[in-house]
Amino acid sequence: MPEAYDSLAEWFEYLNDDCDYPVWSQYFIDGLRRLGAGVRGLELGCGSGAFSRALVRAGYRMTGADISAPMLSKAARLAREEGLSIPFFLADAQKIAVPHAYDFLISPNDCYNYIPPDRLERAFRHAAGCLNKGGVFWFDLSSPCKLREKIANNMFADDRDDVTYLSFNRLYADRVETDVTLFVKQRDGKFLRYDEQHTQYIHEEQDVLSALRGAGFSVCAVEGHLGGEKEGSDRLNFICKRV
Repeated sequence: MPEAYDSLAEWFEYLNDDCDYPVWSQYFIDGLRRLGAGVRGLELGCGSGAFSRALVRAGYRMTGADISAPMLSKAARLAREEGLSIPFFLADAQKIAVPHAYDFLISPNDCYNYIPPDRLERAFRHAAGCLNKGGVFWFDLSSPCKLREKIANNMFADDRDDVTYLSFNRLYADRVETDVTLFVKQRDGKFLRYDEQHTQYIHEEQDVLSALRGAGFSVCAVEGHLGGEKEGSDRLNFICKRV
């Protein structure tokens, strides 16, 4: 079975066009300015680079990192097409190391859900090692209620002219396992099938807070998606600073 995002990378932003990347990106831009976060940033788990591109257009100097080589290839291509200079490199959030520290690190859209609970504090320590003292660490997680009540034991589909996306989700005690199938239209009109598996772990808020403090972060705020209420939100945003 291919790795997560091996096939999905090419279609990820296209299939997520309903998430309103401009509004989501502006949430980070406004928040980073409010925090006085500086201009040199790292996006960890950058995927195809939508947030990095938006932040560069807003005047930030961004670097992107991801564990998926196909995602990074897509990110580099999209940045070039927009005339943006953004370096990207291959990295695992569980053991990332960088040659120089950044003013802030953002990690939107579930990167840390792919890390098991018993490895979360270690991953946060590596994030701290990427930051200047006082640097901002801002990431989100798919919330426990989203994974347990909306995603778990459910099936989702998106059928378009050029691609069809299917996902089948199974709930376990600490995680949701997802089988993804893509049917991609070829030039001759035939469709090729691609399959991959994803595992997202359920992280309780208090466990995340404990891991962050153990890794040397102070927590400034925990917010719902786009700064909304936490209760019932599909996402939890953790806004922290390296002590």
